[in-house]
Amino acid sequence: MDTENVKNIKKILVGVDDSADAQLAFRVAMRRAIDLNATLYIVSVLEKDEMNVFQVLDDDYVHGEREELKKHLLRYQKIAEEAGVIDVRIVIAEGDPGETIVKEVIPSINPDLLIIGALSKQGIRKYFGSQAAYMAKYAPCSVFVVR
Repeated sequence: MDTENVKNIKKILVGVDDSADAQLAFRVAMRRAIDLNATLYIVSVLEKDEMNVFQVLDDDYVHGEREELKKHLLRYQKIAEEAGVIDVRIVIAEGDPGETIVKEVIPSINPDLLIIGALSKQGIRKYFGSQAAYMAKYAPCSVFVVR
């Protein structure tokens, strides 16, 4: 990225889970948001395909999972605010992480930069990095993949 494009970054979206790469991506996103005085959006996706059919059909279970995810994101938000990020917002979505971020989250937020970890924490996808590859290929904004 040239310096002129960097100066125009006003919204940074970072995808988080508990993987080491995602936590590194969060730290990079915080630093960029501070340096650029940008709004930091922290997104995590509740993956229903990781639940069994009974869990998906149980509204109380899904609501409980969503509440746990919200608490987790609020901790990320607090860390970012304490680090000096002026405007931090959290986003919870549901579905396949790559597709949901590209097709739903990005269009609603319209970020200038997406920062994601190369590997996710769950499932077979973590070995192939398919979520990061998908987002890097299809996101309509600049993507910074952290490893």
